[in-house]
Amino acid sequence: MNEDPQVKYEDAVRELEQIVRQMENNEFDIDQLSEKLKRAQMLIRLCKDKLTQTDEEIKKILDKD
Repeated sequence: MNEDPQVKYEDAVRELEQIVRQMENNEFDIDQLSEKLKRAQMLIRLCKDKLTQTDEEIKKILDKD
């Protein structure tokens, strides 16, 4: 479950939404739940990092004006 920088933000959000839906519907057994929680944690970190990076890039662009 290494962080994959190639995953697009929108794809990560969709996958997170799917994991949440499946958890709400009790679709995972205990072993799957552990793995899905790890995957969700990685996706959340990836999304947060991408948002932070985008925010910093926007600030740099705006500071140039």
